[in-house]
Amino acid sequence: MCGITGIFAFNLVGKMNMIHLANATRALEKRGPDFQDIYHDQFVGLGHRRLSIIDTSAAANQPMWDETNRYTIVYNGEIFNYRELRKQLQNRGVTFFSQSDTEVLLKLYIHERENFLNKLNGFFAFCIYDKQEQTFFLARDRYGVKPLLYLYDEDKFLFASEMKAILEYGIEKKLDFTALYTYLQLNYIPAPDTIFQQVKKLNPGHYLKIERGKFLINNYYTIPYNQEQARQNSIGFDEAKNTFKNLLEASVQRRLVADVPLGAFLSGGIDSSVITGLARKHKPDLHTFSIGFKDEKFFDETSYAKLVSKHFNTKHTVFSLTNADLYEHVYSILDYTDEPFADSSAINVYILSKETRKHATVALSGDGADELLGGYNKHAAFLRGLHPGWKENLIPKFDWLWQRLRFAASRSTASYPFR
Repeated sequence: MCGITGIFAFNLVGKMNMIHLANATRALEKRGPDFQDIYHDQFVGLGHRRLSIIDTSAAANQPMWDETNRYTIVYNGEIFNYRELRKQLQNRGVTFFSQSDTEVLLKLYIHERENFLNKLNGFFAFCIYDKQEQTFFLARDRYGVKPLLYLYDEDKFLFASEMKAILEYGIEKKLDFTALYTYLQLNYIPAPDTIFQQVKKLNPGHYLKIERGKFLINNYYTIPYNQEQARQNSIGFDEAKNTFKNLLEASVQRRLVADVPLGAFLSGGIDSSVITGLARKHKPDLHTFSIGFKDEKFFDETSYAKLVSKHFNTKHTVFSLTNADLYEHVYSILDYTDEPFADSSAINVYILSKETRKHATVALSGDGADELLGGYNKHAAFLRGLHPGWKENLIPKFDWLWQRLRFAASRSTASYPFR
């Protein structure tokens, strides 16, 4: 990942915030340890922290300008089909000075404006500055994998990958109590809200334009669904299973494109195991990483991860942690968390990522795949409901007993009223 930030000042009051651009960019150092640069003119500033993955040469550094020096981009993400898009542009006579997906993104915008967004296969958050027209164009990927926060008022427009960079501009911290209540219900704060009133998240599948101080947000993607068409195009289970498998494998294969060492997180669960197996088909030297808990054997799943690693013949590394290791990192995680976020695995993933970085720059993760691959107990229960065994078939035969027990329980409860 990389880190991006920027400011568009609309007047002299807003321009005073330009002095914070360097600090805001520096605040994103963990997102991009390989290179930092900033650009600023009279009313616009852009900052970038780079994690080099595709084209690690200086030609791919950002902010990146086109040859005319009119357009510049700061970008966080990866476009998986950038090679195909690059070829299409070359067939139209467009030339390139780097091998990066950043330049493909920039030149697609130059030639097609916002119409190019639905051509992108990947995750991204970026800002393109048109110096001639004095405009900002920002966009976030379809499902919001990459973060993009912003603040807009009468004096300025600010954006960044993380809240800590926004705060470096010296904004007023006013708590959004509605967002706080939502957090207490959901354990996170969904877009477009943040914990602060003035700061918002750009919704997934949306783009934003700043032009002459005017603010415009548009939705460029929603999940397509037509009930009648879906009914007409319905397919059988076997065909759906094969289609899903092919799509999943293609998705994993696309994410293996990198000019730096690449590995995979492996917990031994169904999601990371499936991804490891698919990645291993296309990357024979795949390196996998697991985290274990010396003091908490009940939560230690490294034995399963080792079985999967042995099955797929990956180079496997296990990081075994004590409770003291976990406590040692608590304050580092709290310091880095921008707003309330109740993820019980945050400490584990933080340490796993930190240790993995010593061996690989990119790591595939199965996070979120349980919903697709039936990894929870409720999915197993649903399957047993569809295909009952002797235990499930036996339960209805004792319905008379369950009714009797329920009646007895209700009479017993009635004898002891609450006081």
